[in-house]
Order: sequence, then structure tokens, then C-alpha cells
Amino acid sequence: MDFTERYTAIQAKDSRFDGQFITAVRTTGIYCRPSCPARTPKPENVTFFPTSAAAHEAGYRACKRCLPEAVPGTPAWNLRNALAGRAMRLIGDGVIEREGVPGLAGRLGYSSRHLTRVLTDELGAGPLALSRALRAQTARTLLTSTDLSVSDVAFAAGFSSIRQFNDTIAEVFQLTPVQIRRRQKHTAPPAPGTLDLALPFRPPFDAAGIFGWFIPRAVAGIEVATATSYARTVSLPGGPGRFEVRLAGDTLRLRATLSSLGDLPVLVSRVRRLFDLDADPVAIDAALGSDPSLRSSVEATPGIRLPGAIDPEEMLFRAIIGQQISVAAARTQLNRLTAAAGTLVDGPHELNTLFPRAAQIVEHGRAAMVGPRAKIDTLLTVAEALASGEFSIGFGDDATEQHRALTAFRGIGDWTAGYVSMRVLGNPDVFLPGDVAVRTGARVLGLSAEARALTREAERFAPWRSYLCMHLWRSAATAPASPRRQAAALSRPSTPKDIS
Repeated sequence: MDFTERYTAIQAKDSRFDGQFITAVRTTGIYCRPSCPARTPKPENVTFFPTSAAAHEAGYRACKRCLPEAVPGTPAWNLRNALAGRAMRLIGDGVIEREGVPGLAGRLGYSSRHLTRVLTDELGAGPLALSRALRAQTARTLLTSTDLSVSDVAFAAGFSSIRQFNDTIAEVFQLTPVQIRRRQKHTAPPAPGTLDLALPFRPPFDAAGIFGWFIPRAVAGIEVATATSYARTVSLPGGPGRFEVRLAGDTLRLRATLSSLGDLPVLVSRVRRLFDLDADPVAIDAALGSDPSLRSSVEATPGIRLPGAIDPEEMLFRAIIGQQISVAAARTQLNRLTAAAGTLVDGPHELNTLFPRAAQIVEHGRAAMVGPRAKIDTLLTVAEALASGEFSIGFGDDATEQHRALTAFRGIGDWTAGYVSMRVLGNPDVFLPGDVAVRTGARVLGLSAEARALTREAERFAPWRSYLCMHLWRSAATAPASPRRQAAALSRPSTPKDIS
């Protein structure tokens, strides 16, 4: 967006752009979200920044009225496979708090100096400032939505000391933590040891679709999914935890029980990715709905979301197991694997197991799994590579490099690699023409059902072809069909290369 387009957005106080850029006003020294209800400043007094961290670095403080930190994240991080986008995904996952800037740079394959230069040039702030801005955002959320003590808030937000916390809050918000807490919304407190907070998103939001996606895929002991909620266990840096995301009216709320309060920012980042809460649904719907073949599907399900992943390794194992079989059959296999190799944790019996790690799959996977030997061999080969450190997969991977590394394994082809890119990286522009259900959905909507022709037709939907797949899967699953076609629509088989 250029200056004029952004200024038009703040004149309209358009909430669709919240989180996509920051408006700083030179005459007041504050920065705001685009939808701030205050009087629109004169153009000559406005400077736009890509992030709140850039505004901090330029000497601005956060607006006390519109709370610009309490917005959905930037959708550009999933659109961009560049270094800055990959770095932001890892910063959101808490890598700097755990490994420092050198660890972040090492994961991305660059020197700390080069990474800092790139982020400063593109985003107006270096990695430490970007991480600090995220910590400040988390702290403000906790102060206004929980009853945690101020010291607990400081460490839950990732600060290393109370003094650092107080200094940062005062610098960013020109308020003390106690003054921010006075804005707290008084709701019924959750159970002791449990955190409860809101998850902002840009409407429209296809809640029925995203919750419905998880229901048939929920693994016993790990997940419980309903039409309005999704709960599961999760392995986090500080230990095991549990969370539930539930729909409360037109709001999403996260309730979490953690081994370490410091894991909260990591969990929030992963849950937001799981539910695709930082997407720009208006832009996606406008692009897809402008085509006559998709208009009815977009109108029927506005704000469709691309389900993400809580754990990259887990998602890869799920994708391998899901090759060439139906969702129900894959769930049965995952139940067997989890029962044999998962780790039991304290909690209700519905949520008392952690998904097995790579080393556990190496040890127990062959005995637990049934089906084609080639697929089991692929699963164990990948698990061995992950357990040994020979191979790794993460949220900050380069999409092209990830695809190359995955397809180097015998038994992993374009379908599996593409599906993993969708789910782990949030890649918005993956298309799976070899998928039977994708072709079935295309036929239902009047597109070509032949893979090559469909691939050509799908090019006009770039860069939103992952969301196109979601619409095609939805159409395939809901359209009246013969029993044989219904069975095909419920499966997501890979291309032949995936079982080579």
C-alpha cells in the first residue's frame, strides 16, 4: 500500500487494516492502529510504519485510546517467504527468548549482523526490538485480561526481570503496569493455574468451518473437538500444557494450563497460526469471489481459514500417515501410534497424552502401525532423521528448501510436501491438483477435473491457491454424490510419487 491508500484507510477508520501497519503522528508523539477513533491527523503530520517496534525505535509511544498492540498479527508474514517474514514467524514463536539473536540467525542460515541489517531495512527495527514489542503486547494483554500478579505477568511475557518489564511498559505505553491494569475487563476468573484471554481476528471468520475441520481429525487422548471448541495437549519449551479455544458469541477465547508461564507467548503464537487468525479474509474472499466459478462458495462460507499446525514435526507425521487413505483411516492409525508411543501427562482422560516425539516413533512405530510397508518405512526414516538431527522442520523454513528436503525422502512427494507447507508455514499459495477431493470439488464448482487443466485454471487464483483448495475440499465433502464419490471426497490421497 502506498501513502494515499493507507491514509484513506485511517480516514475510514477501517479495522480490516489493524495490524497491517502503524500510524504515527509527529505532533503528538503517539502511534495508533488504523481504526483509532481519534480525529484523523493531517497528512503532513503522519508517518506510517510496518510494525509497532519500528514506531518504538523512532521515539513514538502507544496510543492509550485504541491500544494498537491489541490487534491481529500481520498477514504478510505468511505471504512472504523472504528472510523478514521467516524471521518474524520465529520471533513470534519465542526463539529469541530461548536462543538469542545468534540462535535465530543460525536457524535462518545467516549471520546476526546480516539478519539485523535486513530486518532494520525492511521493518524499521532489529530482532531485539521486534521481540521486545511482542513481549510488551503480551504483557498488556495479560494485565488487562487476567488476574495474574504483576511479577507473574512480567515473566509470562518473556521479560528477564521486573525492572526490565517496568521500564519497557513505561517506555512503550507511558503508563505503569498498575495503570494499564485499571483497564481490566472484569470477567469470571478461570480456575486456579489457568489463563483465559481473547484472541483478536479480522472478520469475517468461518468458525463452523475451522472447528469442523478438527472434529474428524481429533486423536484420542490428545484432542477433543466440537462445533464450537477445540482442546488439546501440547509440548512447549517449558513443559507440557493444555489449551482450549472456544467460540463465545463473536469472540474467540483461549484458556490454557501451562507448566511454565513463560510459554504463554509461544502458545498464543501457535494457536493463532493453528486457526489462521492473522489472515486478511476480505482480501482473500475478494480475490476468490471475483471468479464466477467460486462466487457461490465464497458467499456461502465467507472468511474461510487455512488450518495450521501446533507442532511442525507432528504435522509432518500426520501428513505421511494420511497419504492414500481417508481421514477416518488416518485417525485410526494415529490413535494406534499415540496409544503405543505417546507420553502420558496429568489431566483429564480426554486430554492425558502428548503426541509422540520422533525418538518415540522410532522405538514403537513399526509395532504400532499397520498398512503398506513402504509407508511405515517412510515414517520411520523421517523419524530417525529428526531424532538424530540430520533433518529438521520448523515454522521459519524457506518454503522451497523445505519442499526440496522433504521430497528427498523416499515415499514423500509433491502432495505431502505441499500439504505440510500449507499447514506448517501457513503458505497461502499451495495447490494440490493430484488430490482426488480437490478434483472432485473442482468438478462440483464447474472447474476442470483433469489435473493439468485444473492447475492452469488455478493460476488465476494466485497467491491464494491454498484457500482455493479449502473451498474445493468443502465442496467435495458437502456435495450430493454417489457413495463411491463421497468416499473419495472424504479422503485426501497423495500423488503416486508419495508412495514410490
